[in-house]
This record gives sequence, structure tokens and C-alpha cells, in this order.
Amino acid sequence: MNIFVINSGSSSIKYQLFKMPATQPVCSGLVERIGLDNATITHKIYKDGDEQVIKKTQDIDDHDQGLMLVNKLLTDIMTGVVQDTDEIAVIGHRIVHGGEAFTTTTVITSEVKEKLKSTFQLAPLHNPPAYLGITVAEKIFTKATQIAVFDTAFHQSIPAMAYRFAIPEKYYTDLNIRTYGFHGTSHKYVTEQASSYLNKPDAKLISIHLGNGCSMAAVNAGKCVDTSMGFGPLSGLIMGTRSGDIDATVVFYLVNQLGYDIGQVSNILNKNSGMFGLTGYSDMRDITDAINEGNEAAKLAYDMYAYRIKKYIGAYAAALNGLDAIIFTAGVGENDSLVREMVCRDMEYLGIKIDIDKNTIRQPGIRNISAEGSAVQVLIVPTNEELEIANQCMALLDAV
Repeated sequence: MNIFVINSGSSSIKYQLFKMPATQPVCSGLVERIGLDNATITHKIYKDGDEQVIKKTQDIDDHDQGLMLVNKLLTDIMTGVVQDTDEIAVIGHRIVHGGEAFTTTTVITSEVKEKLKSTFQLAPLHNPPAYLGITVAEKIFTKATQIAVFDTAFHQSIPAMAYRFAIPEKYYTDLNIRTYGFHGTSHKYVTEQASSYLNKPDAKLISIHLGNGCSMAAVNAGKCVDTSMGFGPLSGLIMGTRSGDIDATVVFYLVNQLGYDIGQVSNILNKNSGMFGLTGYSDMRDITDAINEGNEAAKLAYDMYAYRIKKYIGAYAAALNGLDAIIFTAGVGENDSLVREMVCRDMEYLGIKIDIDKNTIRQPGIRNISAEGSAVQVLIVPTNEELEIANQCMALLDAV
């Protein structure tokens, strides 16, 4: 079955095509700078272990035009991977926020699309472009079943004592203000991979997703019991440009005492804070270079970044009443050995010991970087959100 996975951003379209049940994509690509100057399409074709890359720069006015260009690449007479779009049976759409309306993977109908509009206010930067991706895909892939996979769905198993905020009841009952959590597709994928690797279906796991956005999840026997991001993606860990957890009094102070408007505060906390605010860089590679050059601000930023993760590990070990493994995943988690070393340093009380040599070796697949005798396994599990979306689409259709 051909399943085409689409992740639509405000000015981008990320995609992969799978011939399920094979887990290696047939092709993948990224359309960037839609509606801006110098828009690009990078299209990769995988065949017999080889990778062919096609890159084009041209004007792309909107998502309609972008996806039409992708369709031409998919069906190109020389390099195409399908003869006709009718060969694609399913389109899997990544939707960041499902709110309380969507708790599972869902076939998209006109009724579902109307409900999706009600989630726009919960994720104004993410859900409207995803909705647009659905409407465009429906026009191009007319025979395909359109399916929505929600990042928030994996966190629906979190109990009320963890997802509720201590604010007046009406803000939950009337406005659905609560913890939703994000990166759920990634957390689900890597914790399932880790449970299989450990041969322990009832494993108690802490998943640490570290990219430009960062979050953690406590998972018990495949069910999420807590997560670090909340109503929106600002809370929890220190991130590339987001502050993570911050005393709400700081917001009041900036507004009431210093005269900032709420838009300015939002911009500070979401776009100019985190590692960028501390160092002037949002890319951890640049910050590592700065540390090696003796930059004290960069060193402090790394200390803060690792310390916040350590605090959440302690909290989640308590929530799980035990711990079998911690998992590092996503761009920083999979590639930054210094972050992993600093997080695992001085954690012997919790049974976490890292092997410094194993930690620095790069190789594909799942890696166990625990030191000998470590009671808790330390794993690096590469995430694959697109494959997880395809898997969830398959599972939904098999259940029908």
C-alpha cells in the first residue's frame, strides 16, 4: 500500500512516500520558502540502496502550487516513483494539536475538517497550515483516503492529576485549558522501539526529544503518564529559542512594570529566549564551538540546558515509581554527545551511568550507551515521525 505522509508548515511542505509494510521510504522531500523569494524543492529518491537528489529553485506562490510540483516529481516519466497519483491509497497528515476533540488517528471527513477549525486557536502557527495541506491534498490525490495523525493523541492517557492546571474549574470545562503535550508521534515511536529493544513491554521509560523544540515524556507500559510541554509548546525544557518553564510573575512584571505588550512578551519567550537568548545561537553546534573557544555564557547555557533535563528525569522517575531506561532522540538528542554526557553525569543515585566511549561513537540504529552495571539503560533511539504516521494510518485501516 502506498502511503504518502505530508507535514505542512506555514511556508513549507515536508513529505515521504512509503510502500507499506516496507519501512524504508521510496522518496522524501521538502518544499521550503513557499510564498517567499527563492523557494526550493529538495526531492530524494531511494532505490537499491542509492539516493538520487533533485533540487529546484523557483517561485512557489502557495501550497497548491507546491504540492502540484511535488506531484509532478512523484509521477515524472524518468524519475517518478508512481505512474499516477491514483496509485497512492492513503495520505497521512501530521496535525500538531488535536485539542480534546481528537484523541486518536482519524479518517478525515467534512465533519472532521469542521472540528479541526476549532483547534486553530490552540496552535495558530501549526494547525491552519496543516488544514491547508489537507484541502490541497484532497484536490490532487482524489482517490486517496485522507487521515489525520495528531501529535497530542499519545498524551491523552495522562491522568487528570497531571494534565489539569490549578486554576478555576471553568477554564477547563468551558475553555479546555489543560496540558496537551506535543512531539507525541516521536515519543510514541521511540518508546515502542525501546520496549522492543529491551524485550520489556511493561518498561518504565523516559523519552527525551531534543531538537530545536524539546520535550520529555514519562511512559509506563506504552502509556504516557506525564509530559513536559503543556497547553502550548513553550513550557518544560530549555529549547533553541523558547524559554521553557518560567515563573509567570516575570510576564506580569514585563507587562505591568516595564510596559511591554503581550505580543512583545510572547515574542521574547518563544523566539528570543532559550539557548538563543542565553548565547546568541540557537544551533547547539555553534554553542559547542563557542564553549571550545572559552565562551563562559555558552558553558552556562549548556549547564542550564542539561540541569533542566536532569530535574525532569528525577520528577518522572518519581511519577513512574521506577525506571528501566532513558531515551535520547531527535537532532540534538541523537547527535550531541556533550548534552548526553552532562545529563547523565552525577545520576548514580537513580542508577544512571553512561559509558563515555560508547557515547562518542556514531552508528546507525538504536545504541545502548550505558556503562557496565548501570541499573537504568541509556539508549539513543533515532526518531522517525513520518514512519510512525504511516504505521498509524495502516493500523487504522486494518482496524476498520
